[in-house]
This record gives sequence, C-alpha cells and structure tokens, in this order.
Amino acid sequence: MSQYRARPPAIPTLLLDDAVVRITRWDFEPGADTGVHTHGLGYVVVPMTDCDFLIEDKDGDRRIYLAAGAAYRRDAGVEHNVVNGGAKPMSFIEIEYK
Repeated sequence: MSQYRARPPAIPTLLLDDAVVRITRWDFEPGADTGVHTHGLGYVVVPMTDCDFLIEDKDGDRRIYLAAGAAYRRDAGVEHNVVNGGAKPMSFIEIEYK
C-alpha cells in the first residue's frame, strides 16, 4: 500500500456485540478514513447515506459508489483503508458475523 496523508478519523459507534454479530456504525466527514486495518471476521456493509468510498489497498486505490440502503459482503482477511472520497458526510453500518 502507498503512504497515506494524515486525515481526520472516521468515528465508529458500537451498536451491538454478542456471540453472533458485532454491529458498528461508521460516520465519516469528507476526507475522513478508518486507517489501514485487516478484517478478522467476514462482514456486510449497509450504507445509511449515499457513500462515495475511496478504498486504498495493496492493489491500489479504487472508487466505489453505493447508494443508501444497498449492501455488500466481504470475507475475513480483507486489508484496506476506507476513505470518504466525496464532498458530503457519509455513514454506514458494518455487520461482522462471528
């Protein structure tokens, strides 16, 4: 992965963490990011707002747009940095399954 400039952090809010799932709401101001991280669990993302993702990973940077209410799933082991690549705040729910 390339070097990243300092950005404001995305804000995680833990909504539920039990024996079955961990559910976190993520809120991003424009330009905010999660920081590089590796997912230890498979997960589903459901945007609460329209999301203009900039995904930075070992394969390079790519933009992904997801409308509010859409969803996608990824397997455990994903390593990336998630950035709000848009001009408006964005928010999504991440559901990790244990």
